[in-house]
Amino acid sequence: MKRNKLLLTGFIVVAIASAGILVAADHIDAPAVTNQPTDITDLYVFRGQDPNNLVFVANTQGLLSPGMTAAAKFDANTLIEFNIDVNNDNREDLVIQAIYDAGSNRMKVYGPIAPSEVGTRSKIEGNLTVEAGITPYGSAPVIGTSSNGIRAFAGPRDDPFFFDLTAYQRIIAGQATSFPNPGVDAFKGTNVLSIVIEVPKSLLGTVTSNNANVWVESKKKI
Repeated sequence: MKRNKLLLTGFIVVAIASAGILVAADHIDAPAVTNQPTDITDLYVFRGQDPNNLVFVANTQGLLSPGMTAAAKFDANTLIEFNIDVNNDNREDLVIQAIYDAGSNRMKVYGPIAPSEVGTRSKIEGNLTVEAGITPYGSAPVIGTSSNGIRAFAGPRDDPFFFDLTAYQRIIAGQATSFPNPGVDAFKGTNVLSIVIEVPKSLLGTVTSNNANVWVESKKKI
């Protein structure tokens, strides 16, 4: 694979505790990524079923209807990059990178590894860590596993984020002061393309004992 430079097209930034749960959402809010494979809808980071692991999730291409989902594809020219800052200087100390290989219809994952470049430009770092075939819509998940315990999944999933958009708009307009209970999920029945990477904490250095900042970026080849 050519190790092209990649340019940032969109991102979400959040902070987590290494043993906690992170949630962030942003569905097609930026006009430049609307209906594009670069659109990141959600970032989740949480402890795995094995407490020695952390799970990183990037959901992309939100608001897919069931009828659109089977035809939705990852983009071979878009890198999804998880950035991990372990010393609170707001610069990535480690990256986990995922890029789709159209020829094999597989998601290829690199890292976690210290990047040679930081900021809005990246290149694919190090050697291939793990790869996973793309799970078809409606099929059982295809999981790729590496020799060092990293696991990966890529494919369509129901959008897990809950948000009552109508109530939010009423509050912003001054027509309501709070959300109803129960609310109405604006994302019910829609899907995303998801990348899930589970990593042993032992491969994440000081993340095993300290808080970390984590953000995810989509970057296009230039």
